[in-house]
Amino acid sequence: MESNIGLFLTKRARLSPNLEGWVDVATERRYSFAELNARCNRTANALASLGVKKGDRVALLLMNSVEFCESFFAIGKLGAVCVPLNWRLVPDELAFILKDSGSTHLIYGEEFSGMAKDLYARGAEGTDVKEWICFGAEDGISHSYDAVTAKASDAEPPVVASGDDHLYIMYTSGTTGLPKGVVHTHDTAMWACVTINATADMHYGDRYLTMLPMFHVGALTPITLNVYGGVTSIVGRAFDPTEAWHIIQDEKVTTMLAVPAMLGFMLQVPAKDEVDTSTLRWCMSGAAPVPVALIESFDKIGIEIHQIYGLTETCGPACLISPEDSIARAGSTGKAFFHTHVRIVDDQGKDVPAGENGEVVVQGPHIMKEYWNRPDATAETIKNGWLHTGDVAMMDKDGFVYIQDRKKDMIISGGENVYPAEVENVILTHDGVKEVAVIGQPSEKWGESPLAVVVKSDNGLTATDVLDHCQGKLARFKQPRTVEFIDEIPRNPSGKALKRLLRDQFPGPAPE
Repeated sequence: MESNIGLFLTKRARLSPNLEGWVDVATERRYSFAELNARCNRTANALASLGVKKGDRVALLLMNSVEFCESFFAIGKLGAVCVPLNWRLVPDELAFILKDSGSTHLIYGEEFSGMAKDLYARGAEGTDVKEWICFGAEDGISHSYDAVTAKASDAEPPVVASGDDHLYIMYTSGTTGLPKGVVHTHDTAMWACVTINATADMHYGDRYLTMLPMFHVGALTPITLNVYGGVTSIVGRAFDPTEAWHIIQDEKVTTMLAVPAMLGFMLQVPAKDEVDTSTLRWCMSGAAPVPVALIESFDKIGIEIHQIYGLTETCGPACLISPEDSIARAGSTGKAFFHTHVRIVDDQGKDVPAGENGEVVVQGPHIMKEYWNRPDATAETIKNGWLHTGDVAMMDKDGFVYIQDRKKDMIISGGENVYPAEVENVILTHDGVKEVAVIGQPSEKWGESPLAVVVKSDNGLTATDVLDHCQGKLARFKQPRTVEFIDEIPRNPSGKALKRLLRDQFPGPAPE
């Protein structure tokens, strides 16, 4: 059971019982690793009393909180499978994920009680959830998280999973419009921690700040790594640029994670010049290429930005720039992690010469096991042991990788992945829409924002009609910021929309 992720917390509590393990910024709660593990065990034993067993899927609809952390590790100890839910999604989207994953238990925060009641009312047709557990005020349909954990034992539960057993299913938007569940195991999650620990400038006693949502691999893997390495997790409920600077000062943060849009916001507030950031060695940033100007701006105030490249399918790590190269090679995402292999290949899967563009492929023991119940999609993505990312990059003669373009036509808005097909499928359900193509436009605030290019079937259709149609059907970050009308969408001989031409025609910037 050496690779059981839940046991990471058990072992860290034994090795470093008094070391601060968790700081919950929003509630000002602090827990040592021993206290965190005791809470985790109570959660595990409470879930077991509600029927959770090995292989069961347990969904989490929680904001960043100690409850999310302890639930994740508790589910791991029980050998169940965690399904983190993006709380920015609407009930229709959540219902699909719950049904597709076969989740039988749902733990949610009271702020999502309205969503939970909507899902509950759908009955067995909507979800397979049998037990509803609410953290916060009771709402009439659920068990009280506080009540069931308070009466549970803090003894270590029997650990029955490890290795290739499933640990979590994290859903990502799909190019067909339907989300795909990325399956990670105890082994893949462990190796993600091992390869980051061997590569990044992190060590025992560091104080790590993240305000990214824990339903993303970009936060969940670092939280797991922090337990593995004896690092204090300082976790914000949501991102606020002014608050971020004060947390860095007050909590003596040594390293942190933020997407480029967050870093841009942080440069725009006066607090950056008012606080002491001397403890902060560096900040990891990814989810989109980090502008060189942004890296240089932070360097001027004494903070190194280390660009990372990774995916949900890689459990996070693929490439990382080293401290000595962060400025000299600004714009590069560095080299492959220690236990990771990265190549740049052509359409036949052969390596391209240094300096030429090709597709990024990644290999390592931290690569996902599969897409949940999607053997076709798994076979398309993992070929001969290599994960084909669909991302375009160049590798120079020294092995440094420069990301040139992203997966197919994916849009990254504020660090969130937006797949145009999903947005297009919703817009096409409007009777007044004949055709639609969704592209990204540059946004000073969000990096990119979706634009819907529409061909009308009803001449009376307005941009407001299209935007209103998206309300309640798509998470807010996926909704188009604006709509442009066109007589015909340019397509290639196979019928694929030529979005490159549309990006040339509608270069932006997006309205803020």
